[in-house]
Amino acid sequence: MRSPLPDDPACHGALDRADHLRGDPAALAARWSRARVLLLDESGNALADADGALFVPTGEQVSEGPGGVGASIFLGLAADDTAWFALDAALTALDAPNRLDLRSAAAQWPAFDAGVFAQARALQHWRSRHRHCGICGAGLAFSRGGWLGRCEGCGVEHYPRTDPAVIVAVTDGTRLLLGRQASWPARRYSVLAGFVEPGETLEQTVAREVLEETGVRVRGCRYLGSQPWPFPGQLMLGFIAVAEPDEPRVDDELEDARWFDADQVRAAGTSDDGDLQLSAPLSISRWLVDQWLSMIEHGVPDRDKPGGGAR
Repeated sequence: MRSPLPDDPACHGALDRADHLRGDPAALAARWSRARVLLLDESGNALADADGALFVPTGEQVSEGPGGVGASIFLGLAADDTAWFALDAALTALDAPNRLDLRSAAAQWPAFDAGVFAQARALQHWRSRHRHCGICGAGLAFSRGGWLGRCEGCGVEHYPRTDPAVIVAVTDGTRLLLGRQASWPARRYSVLAGFVEPGETLEQTVAREVLEETGVRVRGCRYLGSQPWPFPGQLMLGFIAVAEPDEPRVDDELEDARWFDADQVRAAGTSDDGDLQLSAPLSISRWLVDQWLSMIEHGVPDRDKPGGGAR
């Protein structure tokens, strides 16, 4: 039967997460020697070689095995069936000349390397901040390839968490609504975003956040795409929304919010002297701006969706 939908590359990640291997320590140990091991320092930076590329030794070069229960994190399998792990750099004698943070890596590295780094960084952050049970206070013992923390006191299981947040390009039909925070670089503006609250639909979150931050009333919205944002563990759900042409006002979160026409948006970021600077191309916020421009010019969004863990 022919599929009613076209193939969508956004449905595929850098690695096969291989959940069936997480509960099999013997299988993971058997793959260790030929595996690639991504090393992270205590600040969450990845070790990089002299050229700034990802330093990723084999498991055999790192240690005799993946370590005790929970020492390493099993990330998944590459297309060539090579296993990938993450490990705190302090647990190995290996070192590399450089360290690279995730945002820098996303702008410089191939999508595969940046995506694996993003996955490893998000899991490292979760584990470093969830060492004790939130119910009884006892310590957690990590298993299932590092993806499960089981309380050593009450036995409750803890899993990595992802916080959903909406990010939305708001238009009144001809203009785009952008806001800026006081801490951002001069003239930097972006689309609006906010966390989903308990009991809300995503659409309700879009309308609430836009109203709270700018006073602009949303009439309707449509989902376009998503992007993991491991700073430290959000999933950004991208929307385009149609709103009333209300005059924006700002709350405590924003320093300014205003409408921009298509010519102003097209010219953004081309000069330091310009009135408008946008986010870097690697971000879903910039991708949503580009989708709005595509709709203004062609009536339909671009089919290419944002990808890569650090975008």
